[in-house]
Amino acid sequence: MAAIMNKITNFIHSYYILSPDQELDLLRNLAIGMFGLGACTLPSLMFLTAPYGRYTRDGFGYTINGKLMWFIQEMPSLLIPIIMLFEDDADQIHNLPNRILLGQFLLHYTQRTLIFPFLLRGGKPTPAMVGLMATCFCIYNGYLQGRYLTAFAVYDRSWLADPRFIIGGMFEYVSGANFFGEMLEWFGFSVACWSLPAAAFAFFAASNIGPRAYHHHRYYQKKFDDYPKERKAIIPFIF
Repeated sequence: MAAIMNKITNFIHSYYILSPDQELDLLRNLAIGMFGLGACTLPSLMFLTAPYGRYTRDGFGYTINGKLMWFIQEMPSLLIPIIMLFEDDADQIHNLPNRILLGQFLLHYTQRTLIFPFLLRGGKPTPAMVGLMATCFCIYNGYLQGRYLTAFAVYDRSWLADPRFIIGGMFEYVSGANFFGEMLEWFGFSVACWSLPAAAFAFFAASNIGPRAYHHHRYYQKKFDDYPKERKAIIPFIF
């Protein structure tokens, strides 16, 4: 397996045209671009319900099996960082904080790619256009997070003793408890990494799944007459 990964990374590396400084600038620009993408996504999805899952509808072209599309679209976020581990200049991954932070990212996408889609019951087909956009984002983010944490992010061992790692302590409070958990997860990830790429991903994730939780909340309110009026959409007691 390691030999195969080395061959893949050597092939990719042979086409690198950027110096380390240039690539770091590229990563920063990609992170800033993700903030912009999130800023556009948030208002758009508040008014336009993304047409997948329960909101799948006609008019968005060819569709693909929902479970298969989910597996395909999420795979780059898992595979690309793993490939980055085998890059010759992935020096930072030898540091314990980098390993832990990247491990959290990979653990999330292992569940999201290899487990979650096969637990879906039924499931509606996903428009290929939506799946393609999701795949492009996962390629974008897989490279951004994976490359930054393996080759550029510098953390001292004392980083893990920082107060941000103190452990503290939900559908009763919000309709989108799973979305709230994911937002909290990536916000925590961005605080732990304390980097522009991680912050950009946390912002985009909130911009993308926040409106999804809002639409779920509206859906439940319309479908169930006795739906709790005090329950919020995604942020307990607030929204």
